[in-house]
This record gives sequence, C-alpha cells and structure tokens, in this order.
Amino acid sequence: MKDLASELAQVKTVAIAGHIRPDGDCVGSCLATYNYITAWFPQTEADVYLEPIPNIFKFLSHADRIHHTCESDRTYDLCIVQDCGDAARLGAAVKYFNTAKKTICIDHHVSNDSFADENYVFPEKSSTSELIFELIEEEKITKEIAECIYVGIVHDTGVFQYSSTSARTMNIAGILMEKGISYTKIIDETFYTKTFEQNKILGQALLNSRRYLENQVIAAAVTKEEMERYQVLPKHLDGIVSQLRVTKGVEAAIFLYENEDGSWKISMRSNEKVDVARIAVKYQGGGHVRAAGATMEGSSQEVIGTLCEEIEKQLQREEPAGKELCQKDSDTQEESWQGAGEA
Repeated sequence: MKDLASELAQVKTVAIAGHIRPDGDCVGSCLATYNYITAWFPQTEADVYLEPIPNIFKFLSHADRIHHTCESDRTYDLCIVQDCGDAARLGAAVKYFNTAKKTICIDHHVSNDSFADENYVFPEKSSTSELIFELIEEEKITKEIAECIYVGIVHDTGVFQYSSTSARTMNIAGILMEKGISYTKIIDETFYTKTFEQNKILGQALLNSRRYLENQVIAAAVTKEEMERYQVLPKHLDGIVSQLRVTKGVEAAIFLYENEDGSWKISMRSNEKVDVARIAVKYQGGGHVRAAGATMEGSSQEVIGTLCEEIEKQLQREEPAGKELCQKDSDTQEESWQGAGEA
C-alpha cells in the first residue's frame, strides 16, 4: 500500500476502527482518515467505530459522528483499523473487521502481527497519525484533517520530547501548522490542562511514591478508595507515571492503580537502561521499550517488588534498552504517554 487514495478508488463502504480506550493518536488518526474520505471521496460512505473518547478530543471535526456502539450488522467493502496491534484490541468493532471484504491495518507497533489483508506498519514512526499524513496527498490535507493528525502526533510524542520524534516528525508538524491550526491551543487544552481533581490525585500519587533500588526506581500506587475520594476515573490518571519518570536520578518509574476487582493496572516508563516492554510481556501486557503496561494480582507492594526484581536484572546487565518491542500491546495502549485533560 502506497496511499489511501488508491485503496479507496472503487470502495463504496468503509469502516474505520481503533483500539479500545482510545487515546490521542487513536482518535486523531481515525478522524483524520474519516475526514479525508468525507472530503474527497463523496461516493464512499464511511463510519468510525470507537469507544467513548475523552472530552478533550471532541473539538475535532466530525468527532460527533463516531459510533460508540456496534449494533449494526452491515458488511463493509473495506475495514481500516488504526493504531492497533491485534484484532482483539478492536473490542466490539472486531465484527466489522471479520466480515469486511478487505482489511487494512495502519500502525506503528513492532508488536503488530500483520493481522489484516494489507499491513502498513512502521515501528520507527512516532505515531499512527504520522503514518496517515504520509498516506494522504499533502495538498488534500485540510485544516480539519491537520488538527486530527497534529493531536495524534502531539500525544504520542509527549509534545515532541520522546525518542520516537524524528526530524521528519518535526517537519510534518511544521506543515500541519501552516494549515492554520491553533497548535498552541491544541497542546495546552488537550495535553497540559488538567482538572482540579486530576491535580489532586497527582498530588496524592506523588505523596504515595517511594524510591527503590538505590533510588533508581520510583513507584506509586493509588487505591480505589483514593480514586473515589478525589472523584476520578482511570482515564484521569494519565500523566502520573510520566511525572514520576522525570524525577532526578530515576531510571524507571512504576505507577499502579487499583481495578474494581482488586487487581492492579500497571504503567511503566524508563529513561535509558530498562526495556519495560520486556517486563510487561511477562505479565500478559506489553507496549514500547520506554512505555509499557500490564495488569497484575497481589498487594501493591508485592507487585512493586516483583517489578523491581525484573528491573534490577536489567540494571545489573547495564545494557541500554534497544528498540525491540513486546509481543502484545497492553490493555491501556501505553503509547498514550502523558496527555490527559478533562474526560
């Protein structure tokens, strides 16, 4: 596959879907594709299927057209899945993937197992949104499409500060800015702005934090009771682990929050020496070398202790983490680095 236009030329119906619990890159890339189709392919009927998205992304063009349920049993000519490493992570929308006459996957995870008929997968790219930019004719990128792509890139690069950011990523961002988007407002309102409740739970997590392995690891846990006290949901906890990671002298950060069933959702970040995806995959999770997640059982201290043991093994080898990724994406799609905002 070289571009979207050739794939859409003879197509009458298209389903677009992304991973469960959609983040900025998932929402941005899916809506960019949808807006491209509606703007330039009037003969094609497109539908987007995503679980409910955070309010911070609802300003994007046609976000109000996203289908949050999959009640229809229609069969599509083409199903385009984006930012998703395997079909299981499509949630209920997997039925449209399974029945479509043709399927395409556009993704940037090495863990992608090439599950579609055509797979446009480039792990070295910053985001799926960057890949969508490459698949669309530059002159056909409207302001509305540019906003979607910019949101996706911003959220998967942590506002251009992570190692996945390349010179090409920055060049693309510049082109998008020239389309007339409110790029500073997008960053402020979708990435940095937090609710009062989010700031309070961040403060609680920092108060709960402890350092391990001669201060090379920092970890914090938030319980169900604490989440109820501050009236926050799991989606409001984005960014806490990234704040832990930037503690001076820390190589790896661990953040846990308690699920309804008493298990713990784990998010891990690293700076240089630790491949957290290698650890996460041992516990049926996964993600990227620098950002990964999983779900684990036990007390918070037992979970932290287990993870510290795994981290210590890598630190003792003193081998910088490479670019290999895990075999399975985590349930939280750990590429969502930091952006949170009000959901």
